Amino acid sequence: MNLFLVILISVSLSMDAFSLSLAYGTLGMSNKDKKLLSLITGVFHFFMPLLGLLIGNIILNFININPGVVVACILSFIGVEMIISSFKEEEVKKMKLPEYFLFALAVSIDSFSVGITLTEINTNLFFSPLVFALTSTFFTFAGLSLGNKIEKMVGKMSTIIGGIILVLVGVLYNLG
Repeated sequence: MNLFLVILISVSLSMDAFSLSLAYGTLGMSNKDKKLLSLITGVFHFFMPLLGLLIGNIILNFININPGVVVACILSFIGVEMIISSFKEEEVKKMKLPEYFLFALAVSIDSFSVGITLTEINTNLFFSPLVFALTSTFFTFAGLSLGNKIEKMVGKMSTIIGGIILVLVGVLYNLG
């Protein structure tokens, strides 16, 4: 077991959750919602590598799916939705639960591909996903909290900027 390698991979997998959480944090989420989104993201980061391990090779052998296109579509959809919602006259901006799952899926898709090589990273199949989950939960909550502070300083414009960032990340993710 290489603990340093597991932690390094875990932080790497959590960086996209952190950066996208900054954009979501601009929505002025409640502490309860931040915790829920962070927890859902952590759960996805636990199960996606296991799914990658179990079915990743089968999917890659039989179906030609480009995960970059899937991520780009999800992130762009969420970003456009954020931009549109910023122009609505609403006192409280609240994300819906399905958006939490789309977010978690988008930021954990790379964990799926890591799952294909999970046995090479660590012989204990549940240790690495557990570290991935804990790290992504922390990074998501930190990003949401920081994004919330930015929203309080900049206001409504931060939601528009956050939406634009999501669309750009979605498009650039597929190009990279």
